[in-house]
Amino acid sequence: MKLYVATSNPGKLRDFAMAAQDTSVDIEPLPKLSEIPAPPENETTFAGNALAKAAYYSGFAPGELVVADDSGLEVDALGGEPGVRSARYAADAGFAGDERHSIDQRNNAYLLRELQAVPPGQRSARYRCALVAARDGVCLYTGEGSVEGKILTEPRGEGGFGYDPLFYLSEFGKTMAEIDLATKHGISHRGRALRDLLNKMKRGSNDQHQCD
Repeated sequence: MKLYVATSNPGKLRDFAMAAQDTSVDIEPLPKLSEIPAPPENETTFAGNALAKAAYYSGFAPGELVVADDSGLEVDALGGEPGVRSARYAADAGFAGDERHSIDQRNNAYLLRELQAVPPGQRSARYRCALVAARDGVCLYTGEGSVEGKILTEPRGEGGFGYDPLFYLSEFGKTMAEIDLATKHGISHRGRALRDLLNKMKRGSNDQHQCD
């Protein structure tokens, strides 16, 4: 079976492909995604954004199952921020940072600034991912995954992307940017969300009533 994923993010595609490695599912990016105008992502939840994107992008691949995700970081001390704004956290706040830095680096710098007064013991956070599989505009299956951690006071590690250098995993004593890829894919929120979705598909647990 083939699933088209509506993302061009190489890190996300790698996470999904690794999660499906021992299954009969082939993960491929949605064809000609760069030519498709991006839909607005103005829902207040990961699930809402994933549903809207899956329904929209599935219209560009008639008859095929198209998967869309929305994922990000939730920090308890910040009331769940950055949440659905994770990818644009610094930009939405008007935080320019160092213009020589990447978007990820600016987001990390802004997060650290927001947490300056929060002690290490109160920096609990989680990565969360919502996945929706749709065909011809109709949502059919959903999946969710999360991983718990805490936010450090400075970045560590060169791997991963996004907030990985700040996201510390106590059970490994490392950040998400320091662990090896095999370990990361085994515990990642995207991997868990995809496995949840695939398990529902295998059982025939149609989630259409949850997607209307």
